[in-house]
Amino acid sequence: MRGTSQASRAAVLRDFEPVATAAGDEGIVIAEQLFAVVDTLDKSGSLRRALTDPARPGADKATLVKRLFGSLDERAVDVVAAFANSRWSGEHDLAESIDDAGEVAVFSYAEHKGTLEAVEEELFRVERLLTAERDLLVAMSNRSATKEQRLALLEGTLGGKLRPTTQALLTRVVGMPRGRRLIPAINALLEIAAARRGRSVANVTAAVELSAAQRTRLGEILKQAYGRDMQINVAVDPEVLGGIRVQVGSEVVDGTVLSRLDEARRRLVG
Repeated sequence: MRGTSQASRAAVLRDFEPVATAAGDEGIVIAEQLFAVVDTLDKSGSLRRALTDPARPGADKATLVKRLFGSLDERAVDVVAAFANSRWSGEHDLAESIDDAGEVAVFSYAEHKGTLEAVEEELFRVERLLTAERDLLVAMSNRSATKEQRLALLEGTLGGKLRPTTQALLTRVVGMPRGRRLIPAINALLEIAAARRGRSVANVTAAVELSAAQRTRLGEILKQAYGRDMQINVAVDPEVLGGIRVQVGSEVVDGTVLSRLDEARRRLVG
């Protein structure tokens, strides 16, 4: 049944994509409304069960959606009804899918404003900050803390330093993690942003910042290797000593001096 859920999610998101793109400046409003629906579903097990019950006719679910959320933008109501009319392997899959649609609407809004690349860069910088600052990551991911406490920490650390679109996305993953770990959640957002620009993401770790020429050359090499354009995200880590580490999806190519030293040590010990 998991495949059915994923296929349903993909199909509705494909249908929603042109709607979100056409929304323009209203895309961020639609996103906020979809996130509000997700929050409502997260709080109500009976509503989740009612909207994911496979024995309940789709027309009944659509009527329930319109009765409960009819005050929202018609486009938001339509996508919620479409998701409710799909089949799900678990009741939480519906909320996760609507959450995905909200993220699509946010990124569509950023694209409309011409800030998609800037938002992607900001998300990457935040991911690097949290990776480097372990205590901050633990505190911002603390499920024992309230939503308000985590968001206050986010605001205190990054408030006023990010674009509103970036802030909106981080507010969701920090405030309402929904079972997701923070770093993987931000990486998933980065993948969505890169895909909207027709690219894949290459996360690069180097001892020093790469020059524009080096980034261009690396991008050409990776494009030849993977057959598609790459978004090069570079993190500087002096501990790697030299060379670079490149990760594309689950594939890692580590050519740093540190990795070679570690390999030499393992051979000596072995």
